[in-house]
Amino acid sequence: MKTQYYTASSLDGFIATEDDSLEWLFPLGDLNESSYPAFIAEVGALAMGASTYEWMRRNADPVAAETGSPWPYTQPTWIFTHRPLPAIEGADIRFVQGDVRDVHAQMRKAAGTKNIWIVGGGDLAGQFHDAGLLDELIIQIGSVTLGKGKQVFPRRVLSPTLRLTTVRQMGSGMVELRYEVGGDGA
Repeated sequence: MKTQYYTASSLDGFIATEDDSLEWLFPLGDLNESSYPAFIAEVGALAMGASTYEWMRRNADPVAAETGSPWPYTQPTWIFTHRPLPAIEGADIRFVQGDVRDVHAQMRKAAGTKNIWIVGGGDLAGQFHDAGLLDELIIQIGSVTLGKGKQVFPRRVLSPTLRLTTVRQMGSGMVELRYEVGGDGA
């Protein structure tokens, strides 16, 4: 079992625009031709920040058109938030706040032998890293720049904490980098 941060980033290090849009990502490739299908098959629980969750809610119709459901996950999902948010009918969602360490144990139990996916955002993934709970970064970097927005991983992490394990080109617009988190500070 691993706790993994799987995300996409612009070339200049942003996962979303300042207004939380992911529209820049969609023209860059087909999700089914990426590592996502194999990745999600090994996920037993998800952690998601409030901004990511709100984006999912705002885009429920396009998500449903692509996946057949406004909530594309069958796994239990913990939404980290400091404000009340509406639930999505039929989704296994738990709204939580506070230290990620307190919730991680619940997530591990629910995931069983499968992995935990830190969906986003970058600060939430950083909180798992700060707590020593993040095992792997899987970052797909797109051939676009945004200039500003939401950072992919707003933390200072110096070598040798991250160890590059694989590099995979995905078409002409994306590359996937996998890093093992370990060593000092993890």
